[in-house]
Amino acid sequence: MAEQLLTTVDNPYDPFTHWDEWLSFDTHAGHNTMQLLARIAKSSDELSETDQDIAFDNAIDEIMFENVSGIYRVAKKKAAKPGD
Repeated sequence: MAEQLLTTVDNPYDPFTHWDEWLSFDTHAGHNTMQLLARIAKSSDELSETDQDIAFDNAIDEIMFENVSGIYRVAKKKAAKPGD
């Protein structure tokens, strides 16, 4: 499971806990963040799951480095509380 996901500063939904709402907001706002991430990531079905995670993390890093508009941010997965 991803520890970080790309999101936008205006999206009020947590992509880890409210994926459907997050994706709907992102799409309706015209950001198409998942499509951008797919274009940038150097991934393949032939890669292991770990290598695919690394490819997407690298793509997130690249997008954040080139974040000229300032619209993108990284959402971090919250650590589980003891007993959860």
